[in-house]
Amino acid sequence: MTATLAPTQDTPAATRPASVARGYRFELVKLVSQWRIRLVVLACWIAPALFVAAVSQQDSLPVDTLFGRWMHATGWAGPLVVLGFSGQWALPLLTSLVAGDVFAAEDRLGTWRHLLVAIRSPRRIFAAKALASLTVIVLLVAGLVASSVIGGVVAVGNRPLVGLDGDLLSAGDAAGKVLLAWACVLAPTLALAGIGLLGSVTLGRSPMGLLLPALVALAMQLAQMLPLPVPVRLALPGYAFIGWKGLFTGPEQLGPLLIGIVVGLVWAFVATALAYFLFLRRDFTNQTDGGSPRRALIAGALPLVALLAVSAATVAVAVPTSGSGIQQAKVETSLAGAFGHLYRQQTDELHRPAVTEAQLKSSAACTKGDVSRGAEGAGNDWRCVVSWQLPGASATGQAIYQLDLTPDGRYVADGDGPKEVNGYFLLRTSNGDAPNPLWQFDGNVDLLGTTKG
Repeated sequence: MTATLAPTQDTPAATRPASVARGYRFELVKLVSQWRIRLVVLACWIAPALFVAAVSQQDSLPVDTLFGRWMHATGWAGPLVVLGFSGQWALPLLTSLVAGDVFAAEDRLGTWRHLLVAIRSPRRIFAAKALASLTVIVLLVAGLVASSVIGGVVAVGNRPLVGLDGDLLSAGDAAGKVLLAWACVLAPTLALAGIGLLGSVTLGRSPMGLLLPALVALAMQLAQMLPLPVPVRLALPGYAFIGWKGLFTGPEQLGPLLIGIVVGLVWAFVATALAYFLFLRRDFTNQTDGGSPRRALIAGALPLVALLAVSAATVAVAVPTSGSGIQQAKVETSLAGAFGHLYRQQTDELHRPAVTEAQLKSSAACTKGDVSRGAEGAGNDWRCVVSWQLPGASATGQAIYQLDLTPDGRYVADGDGPKEVNGYFLLRTSNGDAPNPLWQFDGNVDLLGTTKG
């Protein structure tokens, strides 16, 4: 005969961990209650609109920034200028501020013991903190998008946008591409957020954990300025921060962009998984554990370096392009196409008889320094002669351009004569006076495209 003990009022009831939803709400309230987070949210929802509206009304435009030269012409150029700045500086700093501090704050305040007593599950604590950080980051990105779009459309208007191939996008097409471009940069932003979580877990109260996403983003910017092989360039988790420009070419250069998005999402998953793995193995009973640089190097940095090597090798196998991806034939094809589109725009603004690209038959012959055949690579020593043929004319028109081509494929074409074709002069348009569209314009070379003209 066996005896069983009946539960009494003095027997403590079995405790269950708090749900992820309750932990998530708790962590979200903790984040948005911080004055610096509130200030940053407010700035993201107001500052871009003020910036775009103010710059659009100035005589001097940020022509060295992609789409900056079109901020007088359309309200959809402003959000793209803000996007370029955000990818370089704003988003890395925002992810550092949110994800890079979400675990380190508990180390500084010594509140892990209280948090564990309240939630009673390290797994649910990690999930709640990661989801709360993601929510705040998405809120900040949404603010940047909405504010810059409202500021541009209100200040300038819902007008067509000139793409990087010289073609004129309707206002509806421009709006869709602008929103899609902002959506694409969520992938590298999540990658930086995962790196921020990893740094916050491994480095504890050290300020390096807070700065890690920004430092990684700065390193990626410097790497993109180097003459790297195309597979290595695309394997960097931040490539989508600049790859979105492929949406504004014709045909769209989606290959590099899609690779950049996939790489960014893989980095986000791996970095977050490493942070989760290390967080569960942490000794919460040691109140002096402020993070270990050795642990950060072995369990954090080395796996990410290995991931970069694997990503580069995978991209190298998947894509046929090697080297810089910038070849003479690609540059000539891109420049000739952009010139044809912009020539039509100039013809329309000068009220001349309409002409099509097929009638123009524009072509380009480029050299790089002293290299006239087989030139490749970035540089500001590209010189191109564009030729075209007008219907009914016996002579072939020619115009000279100097190109400044960056390692990521973007170039600025600067007209070098004849003055009546691609020199500087103002044209009267329906939106006011505007510079000659053939004087200076931006273009982009497809790094994964073929070299056939």
